[in-house]
Amino acid sequence: MQFDDDADLDTSEVKDVRGSRIPGGRATVGGGIIGFVALLLGLFFGVGPEELGLSSGDQEPAPSASSVNQVQQSCRTGRDANTREDCRQVAVVNSTQDFWRQEFTRRGGTYTPASTVFFTGRVNTACGAATSAVGPFYCPGDRQVYLDLGFFNDLRTKFGASGGPFAQAYVVAHEYGHHIQNLTGTLQRAGGGQPGANSNAVKVELQADCYAGVWAHNATRTPDESTGRPLITNLTDQDIKDGLDAAAAVGDDRIQEKFQGRVTPESWTHGSAQQRQQWFYQGYRTGDMAQCNTFG
Repeated sequence: MQFDDDADLDTSEVKDVRGSRIPGGRATVGGGIIGFVALLLGLFFGVGPEELGLSSGDQEPAPSASSVNQVQQSCRTGRDANTREDCRQVAVVNSTQDFWRQEFTRRGGTYTPASTVFFTGRVNTACGAATSAVGPFYCPGDRQVYLDLGFFNDLRTKFGASGGPFAQAYVVAHEYGHHIQNLTGTLQRAGGGQPGANSNAVKVELQADCYAGVWAHNATRTPDESTGRPLITNLTDQDIKDGLDAAAAVGDDRIQEKFQGRVTPESWTHGSAQQRQQWFYQGYRTGDMAQCNTFG
């Protein structure tokens, strides 16, 4: 995965509050690779904050000035994205939103951007207070993606993914898939419901995987607004393999087998490893969001 060295990164699309906190608000609904439907089910079925890994919102010591806004200070160009992990995520956010902005325009719509918030430990959001244990998630209440970069290490060490830059990019693109679902009304139409292999919760997650694949298909041909050239200059077969591996690693069956020793499809909220790979590849193969109807 390679970025254009001379491209300018737009750090305004990322809020870097690592070591800090963000004011919260009313609980609505949010979620992500691990946490999206966990939060949804918690709000709709009465699961307590402690069971979801959500915090009580207690205050933490304020960070030093040097620990905040690191990306604004250090992530200026594509060259930085090729050498620093946090700058790489800035570049992925830029590329993802470049694509969806242009795709919405092509379809006669208007894309509303979403910020990504880098945090450590815990964070307050419009969907409530959350800790890193929830994993990356999207909050429709404030239209922001929340990401503790430490999750990428967990993806390898706890969930068994091979890792790699594109495995990380897949996670970010999946969260922006939830943003697309919010903008198009899919989240609202999906509503609540029981978990299970055929549940709306699973269909929401699989569609977000498909949307991540759609972005990947188009990433190296989407011009960046600042240069007119694609921000991502190269994706290899190995990159896509790493993305597929990450998708499988967070399948419900893999996680259940690893952490509880048995597979219980009736409690699925994200889909199986095979389903997650299938829908990511569906998006990547076609490059067409219309081919991501997991509800059909």
